[in-house]
Amino acid sequence: MIITIAGFGGSGKTTLGKILAQKLGYSVISPSFKELAKKEKISLIEFQKKAEKNKNIDLKFDEYLKNEAKKGNCVITTWLSPWMVNADLRVWLFASIEVRAKRVAKRDNISIHEAKNMLKKRENQNRKRYLKLYNVDIFDTNIFDVLFNSAKFSPKEITEIIAKIVEIKKR
Repeated sequence: MIITIAGFGGSGKTTLGKILAQKLGYSVISPSFKELAKKEKISLIEFQKKAEKNKNIDLKFDEYLKNEAKKGNCVITTWLSPWMVNADLRVWLFASIEVRAKRVAKRDNISIHEAKNMLKKRENQNRKRYLKLYNVDIFDTNIFDVLFNSAKFSPKEITEIIAKIVEIKKR
């Protein structure tokens, strides 16, 4: 079974993905532009600007996801994976910009104001890039099977619900 978890920055994709994969005994596939930016020693926003100019960055990244997903029994936690792979279950996580900014500020040791501005900028950059490259609107949640407000449910609670859904889908 292939499960994708998507949502904007600070929504809890990676946290949920790790907990869910462990519960189900699945592998977790969680590559990120943040990691790639770090390797290149540039900011995430700079790396995204680089990807805007060089579509091969996204194409290689997404090809990697597709190849990893073919192995099956995995949880993929990226923004675009629900559109890139033939998932059995597509999950969207959401929370207000304020909640997400607090999480990102704490995680990245930056101010909440800085986190909020970065999140908005990143979401708009990604939306524009994905529309141009794939004709995918990451603001449209119609392809998702379930949506969770990660400000209202903990990762463990969401994991339990998804595990029940997986159990039902396997019947």
